Amino acid sequence: MTPILTVTLNPALDLATSAEAVRPGPKLRCDEPRADPGGGGINVSRMIQRLGGQARAFVALGGATGVRLSGLLEREGIDFVPFPGPGETRESLSVSDRATGGQYRFVMPGPHWTKIRGEAATRAVVREAGAGALVVLSGSLPPGLGHDLPATLAARLARHGGRLVLDTSGAALAHAAASQQPAFVLRMDEHEAAALAGSRLKTRGDTADFAEALVRGGAAEVVVIARGADGSVMATRDARWFAKAADVPVRSKVGAGDSFLAAFTLALARGRTLSRGLQEGMAAASAAVMTEATELARASDVRRLVAACQVGPV
Repeated sequence: MTPILTVTLNPALDLATSAEAVRPGPKLRCDEPRADPGGGGINVSRMIQRLGGQARAFVALGGATGVRLSGLLEREGIDFVPFPGPGETRESLSVSDRATGGQYRFVMPGPHWTKIRGEAATRAVVREAGAGALVVLSGSLPPGLGHDLPATLAARLARHGGRLVLDTSGAALAHAAASQQPAFVLRMDEHEAAALAGSRLKTRGDTADFAEALVRGGAAEVVVIARGADGSVMATRDARWFAKAADVPVRSKVGAGDSFLAAFTLALARGRTLSRGLQEGMAAASAAVMTEATELARASDVRRLVAACQVGPV
């Protein structure tokens, strides 16, 4: 299997709880919180492990929260490479309102990085990846790092036969979409795609047109755009596919994108086709919304839903 290295520069200790009702004013008596190691790359590694694969996790950790997060990774048996992050690793909080079923997610920005530390982290990622690896950079970049970090990392990995699978947001995503140092795979959701396109992508064809335009513009070899409950579109220079989302009960949308990325990357590492990777990724995303709070998809659900996530041209 092709080696996989996930990268999380802005991890979080994810806390999830619930209250009878969430409203301003009175003290809200919450249930005992559940704690999980969080951050895009970490979640990808955790999901790959659930699916029977192997991935190493490059994780920036700092302070007492970083120590606690490290302990959670060890408890789950995640093979991780710690990197000294600045300050205190952030926390995030998810609170479910039992009265309405609504979920409130509070996401902190994380500690500020210097460019020197960012350069050191980039060099360390390339060193840990080695030759020919699939490197998954998922999640937000911490404050202080340049928006060009993903493009720089993609170029350096390519010198050693490595390929970058990128799922980021905001200015870093905008820079990657306009970069001439392409990632292997660039993934985004429908809202991020609409912001880049400057208009809502109403149909699957609209989404496929935009994904293909990004490929032809040099952003990536493969572009994947999630369309929420509809499914996901994928484009290369030669083909465009759509994978249908499975019809499942939705409990929480947290982790769906990371679950997709894990199953998709694992499929490619196992030598499967892009279209099969899209199908398995969509099954994992569909399975993820069936679980509560910060819980990831169950492997049994992923396997069961693959057949429901049919793939065809668009």
